[in-house]
Formats: sequence, structure tokens, C-alpha cells
Amino acid sequence: MLAHNKRWTAGFAGLMTAAMLLAATPAPAVHAAAPAAPAASAQATLSNATELDAVLYMREEEKLAHDVYVTLYEKWQLPVFATIARSESQHMDMMLALLEAHGLADPAAGKGVGEFANAELQALYADLIALGSESQVAALQVGATIEDLDISDLQAALKNAGSDDVRFALQRLQRGSENHLRAFVRNLARTGDVYEAQYLDQATFDAIVAGQSGRSGSMGQAGAWGRGAAPQGRGARR
Repeated sequence: MLAHNKRWTAGFAGLMTAAMLLAATPAPAVHAAAPAAPAASAQATLSNATELDAVLYMREEEKLAHDVYVTLYEKWQLPVFATIARSESQHMDMMLALLEAHGLADPAAGKGVGEFANAELQALYADLIALGSESQVAALQVGATIEDLDISDLQAALKNAGSDDVRFALQRLQRGSENHLRAFVRNLARTGDVYEAQYLDQATFDAIVAGQSGRSGSMGQAGAWGRGAAPQGRGARR
């Protein structure tokens, strides 16, 4: 879908410039009731090949975010990773339901944490874990970068989404990723560090960071950023 590896290498020039993270977590987000998703029959077909590719790709990109956060939580025990990993698990479930509604095979079926059908995402996972393992601040930079990239990809996918249920799901994921990006940026700010946009244009990034946390895009389940319960391994074999 996108040539991420070249963009990723260029984007991390200044990542490893952090002091150790002081214990801090973002404030709880306020969530509104989630709207009902448009129905899609099992016989429904997607409007174009680009939309099909986007749905398949986003299923695995949401798994990438989940798996990275689960792994980095295990290493650093930062509550923000545990909470957002749970949200990403719900995002994965949303995309799986969309695949099933359209009669599409799941590219993540049978894949454990850190395992992907898409070769680009497989390589990206290894890069992200290596970077995030350097320090707690580097891990938070990785989290912000994932959400930056995710929002950028979702925006591109929405331009080619002709099916109502696909648009609904992608919009929900985008709202969730915007909340997640704000959470990582807040955590970095509390250490005296900043995240610089790598995939979103600066105006879009600034507007997201300045925005209020609304619906999480995570199936309407409220999340409390400060709760450090270990995430479930929902990116593991299903």
C-alpha cells in the first residue's frame, strides 16, 4: 500500500535523544456513546481494488500497533502502552468484522505477536521494537510515530472508501489514533521531550494535538490511561 520502510528510515533521525522517563500518565479521556455501524451483508463487495487493499492492510497495521505496544509494555511497564494496546485490540476486532462481512480472508489469521503476512509490516515491527527498546522515551517516540503513520494511512484510505461500512470503520479508527497520538505526546511533554510529525503535515498534526479527547474509536469502551493492567495478547493467535 505505502512504501513505509524508506519513510521510516528517514523519519527517525533524532529519535535517540532522550533522558529517562519520569513516571507519568495522561489524563483519562472522556468518551461518548458509539454510533451503530452500518450493516454489510456477507455478499457485499467493496467498491474498488484500492479500498480492498486498504481494508486488508489496515487489519494488519492495527495488529502492528497492538503488538508493538504489548511488547514495549512488557519491557518498560508504562501504563500508556497497556491501555492503548487494549484499544488497538478492539480496532483489530473492528477490521476483522469488516473482513468477515465482505467475505474476505483474514491476513492476520494464525499469526502470533510480531508475525505479519505483509513483509513491509514484518520489517517495520522489527525496527520499531529495536528503537523502542533503547529507552522509555524512545519507546514513547515509537508510539507517537505509529499513530502519526496510522492516521496518515487512514486519511489516504478514506479517500478511496466507497462503502459506508468501510468509511465508518476507518473514521472510528482515525478518531482512536488521534486520541492515542495525544496521549503519547502528553507523556513525552512530561519528560521535557517533543514529538515532531513525520507523516502528517504540520497543520494537521498541530490541530490533532490541540484537540479535545472525544470518542476513542475503540468500540465505545472507555479507557483510563493511568491504569496499568497488563494488555491482553489479542494480537496472538486467533
